[in-house]
Amino acid sequence: MSATTLAPTTQTIVAPQARARRRPHVPGQKPFGPLRIVAFAVLALLAIGWLLPFLWAVATAFKTETDAASGDPGWIGASGPTIEAFTAILSQGNVYTWAFNSLWTSAAVTLITLAISALAAYAFSRLDFTGRKWLFAVIIASIVVPPQVLIIPLFYQMLTFNMIDTYWGLILPQVVAPAMVFILKRFFDAVPIELEEAARVDGASRFRIFWSIVLPLSRPILASVAIFVFIGAWNNFLWPFLVINDTTLMTLPVGLQTVISAYGVQYAQVMAQAVLAALPLIIVFIIFQKQIVKGVATSGFGGQ
Repeated sequence: MSATTLAPTTQTIVAPQARARRRPHVPGQKPFGPLRIVAFAVLALLAIGWLLPFLWAVATAFKTETDAASGDPGWIGASGPTIEAFTAILSQGNVYTWAFNSLWTSAAVTLITLAISALAAYAFSRLDFTGRKWLFAVIIASIVVPPQVLIIPLFYQMLTFNMIDTYWGLILPQVVAPAMVFILKRFFDAVPIELEEAARVDGASRFRIFWSIVLPLSRPILASVAIFVFIGAWNNFLWPFLVINDTTLMTLPVGLQTVISAYGVQYAQVMAQAVLAALPLIIVFIIFQKQIVKGVATSGFGGQ
C-alpha cells in the first residue's frame, strides 16, 4: 500500500521539474552568443561612424579660425580650445530673436498639424463617406511627392494672399503632413471599436468620443508625431529662406546662414552655427527618446 501511494506523489513532484527543463529559451537570461556579440560590434562601429562627423564639427567649433583653416587633423587646435567662434556668431546677428522665431513657429506648426492630421485620420478610420477610399489613396500618393516640387505653387499662393514676410506665410504651408495622417489612421484602426460603441449607447457624440476616448488612448503616437513634426519644422531651411526676407522674422537656420554669408566662409563659425542649430534638437531627442523609438515602432506595426 505504501509503494502504491508514494508512486503518484513521486510523479507529481518530478513532472513539474521535467516540464521546467523543457521551457523555451527566454532571450537575455544567458550570456551573449557569438552571433549577438558580432551584431553588437557591428552596430557599435556604425554608431561610431555616425557620431564622428558630429564630434568633428564640435571639435572644429572650439578651434580658432587659424587652427580650423590650417588643415591640422588634430581634434584640439594648437591654440587650445576656445569659444570665440560661438561668441562671434552670437554677437553678429539677432540669434536670440531667430531662436525664438524657430521655437514658436515650430510649436505652431506642430499643434496645427496634429489637429488637422488627427481629425483627418479619425475620419478615414471610422467614418464611411463617398469617395473615402479614393481620397485616402490621393493622400497616400502625395507622400511620395517631393516637397521641392510644391515650392513655386506655394510661393505664388502666399504672394496672392499677401503672406510673404509674415509668420502665417511661414507656418501654413508646413501644416499639411500626409505621412502623419497615414500613421495616425493606422493607429486609430487598432483602437477597439467596442469602446466607441459603448460611448454611443450612452449618448456621446462623435466629437465627444474622439476627444474623450480616442485621443487619450492615442497619447503615445500623438507625442511621437508631435516630435517628428517639430524636428522637421525646426530643420526646415528652404521654405523659410524663400518666404522670409525680413531679418527680424527669420528662423535660426536661415538667420545663421545669413551671418556666415555676410562675413565670408569661416570654418570654425560654420561648425559653431551647425552646433547651435542642432543643440535644441539634441535636447528634445534626449528628453523624448523613448517616445521617438516607440513612434517608429508604432508607425511600422499599425499601433500594436
